[in-house]
Amino acid sequence: MLEEPYRWIEAVRNRREYLEEQLSTGSPIIAVPFQNGILLATLGSGTSKLYEVYDQIAFGGLGHPTDLEKLRTSVLEIAHIEGFNRSPADVNLQRLIKFGIAPAIKQAFEEILHAPYISKLLFAELTQPASLPLFFKINYDGMFEENGKFGILAPTTRIGFLMEKFLQASGETSSLPLKSALQIALRTWSVSLLPSHSETNGDELPEISELDSLLKVRLDKLTPEVALLDKTISGTSKFKALHLEEIISSIKEWLH
Repeated sequence: MLEEPYRWIEAVRNRREYLEEQLSTGSPIIAVPFQNGILLATLGSGTSKLYEVYDQIAFGGLGHPTDLEKLRTSVLEIAHIEGFNRSPADVNLQRLIKFGIAPAIKQAFEEILHAPYISKLLFAELTQPASLPLFFKINYDGMFEENGKFGILAPTTRIGFLMEKFLQASGETSSLPLKSALQIALRTWSVSLLPSHSETNGDELPEISELDSLLKVRLDKLTPEVALLDKTISGTSKFKALHLEEIISSIKEWLH
């Protein structure tokens, strides 16, 4: 098969369709700046999806839990080897993505005789020395996108487009306190629940009340998860996972 290019291309196309189908029902992850750093939020069945990678780098993903754990472990190893061989200050998201994890994901996707990673990844970093936000999204084929404003990891391209449109319409979040930024992040997540993600229903943005109603229903079935990269935390590590009680308390202040 590898000697016949058209058969290889067909196999890659089939693999892409398979992965798109497998990932189409995943729960999105939203990452936005707030006044103290970066907020990452999602809802899930209880299994954690947000992790610390290094002092000022966070990781989230959707896909098969085993593949996500493999990739998380790989990123951790790359980061700590980089920090040991060079220095902690030299560990940054640009190097981890471009020279570490993205090439490995691309290789796994293109090696037809081996299983690919059923996953999409989102990374956030408070860059040094100015603690500015940076976001990277990596697809299952190793392609990545860099963004300095926000990060959205959606199960499909269509849902991602609508979520990005809503987030941009919500305005700048970098000066907002935590609770206000969380409100916008969770409402953005709720966009994925709308039937309007189909091709036939247009690109109209939903009413806030509609999103809040959808979110309230899902909170009865799913568990919210929120993690921060907070530049006000003393010490080298800026990562903090919020307790469920903190999250619920913040949500109850505006979601009635």
